[in-house]
Amino acid sequence: MTSDTLSLDPAGIDGSWYVDMTRFARETSWLNTPMTIYSGVGVGLFVVFMVIGWWLARKRDVSAMAAALAVPFVAIIAYVVNDAVKLVISERRPCYRFPTAFLLEKCPAPDDYSFPSNHTVVVFAMAVALLAVNRRLGIWAFVAAAVMGISRVYVGAHYPHDVLAGAIVGTVVGYFAAMLLRRYGTPLVSKLSNGPLHPVLSADAPARR
Repeated sequence: MTSDTLSLDPAGIDGSWYVDMTRFARETSWLNTPMTIYSGVGVGLFVVFMVIGWWLARKRDVSAMAAALAVPFVAIIAYVVNDAVKLVISERRPCYRFPTAFLLEKCPAPDDYSFPSNHTVVVFAMAVALLAVNRRLGIWAFVAAAVMGISRVYVGAHYPHDVLAGAIVGTVVGYFAAMLLRRYGTPLVSKLSNGPLHPVLSADAPARR
C-alpha cells in the first residue's frame, strides 16, 4: 500500500500550519531542548501519573483500584488500535513533503507512518483512564497530553491533524477500554485483595477471618 492511499493530501489539510510551527521552533531556540526531551520521553511522566493513581486508589474501593490497574492496559490497547489505523491510512510523515522544514527530530523511515500520532493517542488514552481514578489527576494528565501533542508538531514529527486525530482516537478508545477493564476487573481485584496482595491493592487493614 502506498503512502496516503486512503487519505486526502495531508499537506493540503494543514501543511501551512506545520511549516509555521517548525518556523516557530526555529525562532524559539530556548524552547527546543525542553520540547524535544518532552516529545521523546514525556510518556514517562504518565508512568508517574499511573503510580500516583495506584497510590490514591489504595485508599478507596476495589473499583477505583481496578481503574488504576487498567491504565497501562488501556495504553497498550490504544497503541495496538492506532497502529492498525496507521497501517490502513499509510500517511507519510510531513518531513518527506517538507524536506527543508526545521526538524528537531530525525525524519523516520518511510514506513513509519504519521496519522494518527501514536504518542498522542497513548497519552490521551491514559489521561481518560486516569480521570476514572481521580478527577484532579486526570485533568493534569490531560494538560500533559495536550502539551505532548503540541510538542509532536513542534519537533516536526507530525502534522497538526495527526495530533488532533490522535487526541480523538485516544480519548474514544481510552474511554471504552477503561470502562470495560474496570467493569470486568473489579471482581478480580476484589478477590486478590483478600489474599497476599492486599497491601498492594488496599491501604486498609486486611479483614480478619
